[in-house]
Amino acid sequence: MEKYNIELKKDTAKYLQIYNHIKSMIGDKKIIENEKLPPIRKLSHLIGVNNTTIVKVYELLEKEGYIYKTVGSGTFVSPMKSEKEAKVIKKEGLIHLDSGNPSTDMFPIEDFKSAVNMALTNEGSSIFEYDEGLGFDDLREKLVDYLKEKEISTTKDNIQIISGAQQGIDIVCKGLINYSDVVFVEEPTYNGAIQVFKSRGAKIISIPMLDDGIDIGILKLKLDKVKPKLIYTMPNFQNPTGISYSKYKKKKLIELAEEYDFYIVEDDFISDFKFESIDNKPLKSYDDKNRVIYIKSFSKILMPGLRIGMVEVPNELLKKVLWAKYSSDISTPGLIQKSMYYYMKYFDWNEYLKSVENVYLEKYKLTKKLIKDKLEGRLKVRNSDGGINFFLELPRGYLSQDFTDFMLDKGVSILPGTYFFDNIIDDRFFRINIAKSSIQDLEKGISIISDNLDEFFTEYKNIAKIKSNKLFY
Repeated sequence: MEKYNIELKKDTAKYLQIYNHIKSMIGDKKIIENEKLPPIRKLSHLIGVNNTTIVKVYELLEKEGYIYKTVGSGTFVSPMKSEKEAKVIKKEGLIHLDSGNPSTDMFPIEDFKSAVNMALTNEGSSIFEYDEGLGFDDLREKLVDYLKEKEISTTKDNIQIISGAQQGIDIVCKGLINYSDVVFVEEPTYNGAIQVFKSRGAKIISIPMLDDGIDIGILKLKLDKVKPKLIYTMPNFQNPTGISYSKYKKKKLIELAEEYDFYIVEDDFISDFKFESIDNKPLKSYDDKNRVIYIKSFSKILMPGLRIGMVEVPNELLKKVLWAKYSSDISTPGLIQKSMYYYMKYFDWNEYLKSVENVYLEKYKLTKKLIKDKLEGRLKVRNSDGGINFFLELPRGYLSQDFTDFMLDKGVSILPGTYFFDNIIDDRFFRINIAKSSIQDLEKGISIISDNLDEFFTEYKNIAKIKSNKLFY
């Protein structure tokens, strides 16, 4: 406890001095990953400040990712992600089963280059002006047609062009979420969304995922106690689990949104493809109550570096979202918008999507078989009907952070489950993503995991017990 003591100066806010002190100790590794911090009352008594000062310190440290809270257990130092990332970059020959970006060999470079040239020729210098408002008119018209094929009926006046799905989540939050508003999320879910909600001061409530979508029973129990402003969901091939909602749950979620008066943010990144699912229709296609804010990203089906997507917004929210977009970056670059329009119009968009679907489907089927043949019985895997993610579970007593570090040394990079939970209660999960890797790398990577799994179980058995006791007791 003594290392936390600090002599406070009068000319600087107390909470900032304490915050900087703890932050420095984490950076200097005087406090290590997953080490438990003192309870609020004990630390406030030691330093000689009131409890609210320490609460403010812990909230700031958590917001910036230095610490995490576990319900019923306390506050702990977060694993240092930057160190892991640096290690990944430096290691040559690494098989990446962690990256969610598509393989560059799928990028339609030549066709898109032609689309860029068409945009420059036809639009002239106006292409470099600010395209204020909802975005390029012709592109929004084209997206209306695109959405019709997904059974979503809308108009160009309800579509806001955005610079990627992350911005879509951000501007929806800017427009709708106030400090202390409640947001429901799936558990586990996309970390980028969690961070956006936290940055707006929202209170996050996580609802578990079942094999056919969000747990409706628990959702209703929560709704009876607290009213959320919105719920964030990925109904098709969810990240990280790969789970898709049943038709019943898609309809039920919309019914509940109407009954309890909240909005649904649908993050759709890959519903263009059916894989082995029964129903890959977007939630928005079932929305007869006008409750769904539909975010569509093209990052996983085209080229992530384009940073382009759209938000389809109910009429009553349009002004708020438009203001939030303008305050973020005024507009998505005109060159990108107009090039996207010419690509969708003059280069067979549907044929391109089919080619991408074939690549993803081959990778998905292969990985599913490899996991079944090589890992079944030793690891659990969430059931899914498609997508680019597999979510696996270590036996109780082992930690995913240990496993990801262990596999990194063996030449395979995977993502620990800690990235996908708001509150880390049981860190046994990890994600394999198939988007970037070749067929050969998928075969080799899964084989490396399989061949080294027993060594990990043996080597980390006692370490896992010690860490588990530290975390949960």
